[in-house]
Amino acid sequence: MAPTSTINFAGGDTGINYGRSGDNLPSPKQVINFLTRDLNYRISLIRVYDANTEILEALSGTSLFVTVGVPNEAIAFVASSQEAADKWVQDHIVAYIRKGVRFRYLCVGNEAIPGISAPSVEQAIRNLYKSIRKTGIDYIFVTTAVAANVLGTSYPPSQGQFASNVADIMSSITRFLYSVGSPLLINVYPYYALVSEPQYISLDYALFQALTPVVRDGDLEYYNLFDAMIDAFVAAMVRVVQREDVKIVVSETGWPTAGREPYSSVEYAQIYNSNLRQHAIVSGSTPRKADINMEVYIFSMFNENFRSPGDQQNFGTFYPNFTEVYPLWR
Repeated sequence: MAPTSTINFAGGDTGINYGRSGDNLPSPKQVINFLTRDLNYRISLIRVYDANTEILEALSGTSLFVTVGVPNEAIAFVASSQEAADKWVQDHIVAYIRKGVRFRYLCVGNEAIPGISAPSVEQAIRNLYKSIRKTGIDYIFVTTAVAANVLGTSYPPSQGQFASNVADIMSSITRFLYSVGSPLLINVYPYYALVSEPQYISLDYALFQALTPVVRDGDLEYYNLFDAMIDAFVAAMVRVVQREDVKIVVSETGWPTAGREPYSSVEYAQIYNSNLRQHAIVSGSTPRKADINMEVYIFSMFNENFRSPGDQQNFGTFYPNFTEVYPLWR
């Protein structure tokens, strides 16, 4: 078995989501070579949405830390039995640890809650957690990734709580994650909050550009919507476990360069993601969570033309030829 791949952050760090929902993208080997050679590890964290063999082979022997996903359509399989989960872990995790892949998180589904697979998510997490631990690996966290729609209340942040239609599922998952020390992965998009309610949310608040507090919540002051959204999740989790030391990782966030004017543009995407990186790396905390050691994955590596038309196709920070859409990573 390869040495454990622990990683610690001072402040925080930002990584990238590498999706492949397109027909004009470079090969996984080209992508990983670019990240490790041309960018010289300026990006050290990468998230992929499935255990694609080409990607894992390309990651072998690199210093990239990877979050790998169990696709939504595979959740029922790994939840079906301990044997099924054991096989998945042996085939997709253990085999590649031996080849030098540095896994960080094993993420069961992406925004599977709410949805048809939602009732199976917790059992899949439990099965995979047992599978991982049975191999003697103690550094891979098993979790799931959820979007803001699992919250029924998010304003003010201290009143955050899970939505009634998923409260039982999310509460049970939260308790289990807390019991084993795993973070909840959350997909947080101030952009979508802005376009949904522009009458209530200012552009400066969404872009980390507010100079004075926009929201005051008790003794806490919020200068940006990103922190407020994270702390709403924190509040929801704290309601469940009655402890403040919950763990959260931002598994997706970003800003599109096109799609819904006047809010999507190259200029705004650069401002958001540049300020996001600065905030995560330098501050690394939210008003409520000074100890969060913020870990953030920017969505996404490329524009993906198989996604829904409009802004969803325009979150990429690189073109397929690996030039930057705007200065961000260098």
